[in-house]
Amino acid sequence: MWQSIINAVNPYFYIVIFRNLLYDFGVFKPKKVPVPVISVGNLSCGGTGKTSVVRFLADKLSQDTSLLILSRGYRRKSKGFKWVLKEGRLLGDVYEAGDEPYLLARLFEGNPRVSVAVCEKRYEGALQALKEVELNLIILDDGFQHRALYRDLDLVLIKRKDLSDRLLPFGRLREPKSSLKRAQALILAYQEICPFEFSFENKPVFKMYRKNFRLLNHELKPFEAYNTIEFIAFSALGDNEQFFTTLEGLGIKLKEKLSFPDHWDYKGFTPREDEFYLTTLKDFVKVRPLPNIFVVDFEVDVPGLEEFVKDVIFRKACSGCG
Repeated sequence: MWQSIINAVNPYFYIVIFRNLLYDFGVFKPKKVPVPVISVGNLSCGGTGKTSVVRFLADKLSQDTSLLILSRGYRRKSKGFKWVLKEGRLLGDVYEAGDEPYLLARLFEGNPRVSVAVCEKRYEGALQALKEVELNLIILDDGFQHRALYRDLDLVLIKRKDLSDRLLPFGRLREPKSSLKRAQALILAYQEICPFEFSFENKPVFKMYRKNFRLLNHELKPFEAYNTIEFIAFSALGDNEQFFTTLEGLGIKLKEKLSFPDHWDYKGFTPREDEFYLTTLKDFVKVRPLPNIFVVDFEVDVPGLEEFVKDVIFRKACSGCG
């Protein structure tokens, strides 16, 4: 009841609904490209693990095919289309690319089957990339709200907080939960620390788990002698508390928590030489790699998702041959 009342006085609610109706009734039509497109997105303003799932899918799917990770490049300093990673060759920096595309580029550097590009207009970006590189698949990073580019599969991540959250500006949701009708599958995030169940219109549901956590030093090499160290944890994520909770759950000692706005560029951030710092890979690529800054990394597992996605791609390829 209260949610309905809040939506009724929320101008943003009507803007979102009106825009979606324009697509639903064909006034605006998504444009297609000649290869399958998989979108990984969410309802909320970050913090659901999209980048981790994109990394998971790109790692699995690039074993068999050449793919492009296409992103808007939020808060980057450049405009238009830009390569960040072209067939395994790193071509951009974090300021030109944005933190998440640059992180993905660094992770797949040296893999000739993976490219990363940024472009505000994703359809134009996809066409430009296809002109220059032979691609069989595009993974659209944070694409659920970007409906201008047709996708063959919409994967939407949901965290437990989303189920009780509200639309902007009263909460952190970019769309109401009713928009999940556009998704082909749901991914329930962070099941290892906050398990929950959720279903919507009998859509396939997958669960995301993080595992094999490890600490890395400033050279991104394993660091194990951390049990006696008290860290200052810092991050600029969509959900910083999620990061801090994870560290505490791992038994890592924290003496201080520094929480910054999502995608913050860390200009003016000066770590003290006599302290030890701990952050995420996404944040680490934006700071100087000092010897007293450490990184927590992990693997992601989404049981059944790889097979589900490959089945969709296979069916798409078969329909195109007919």
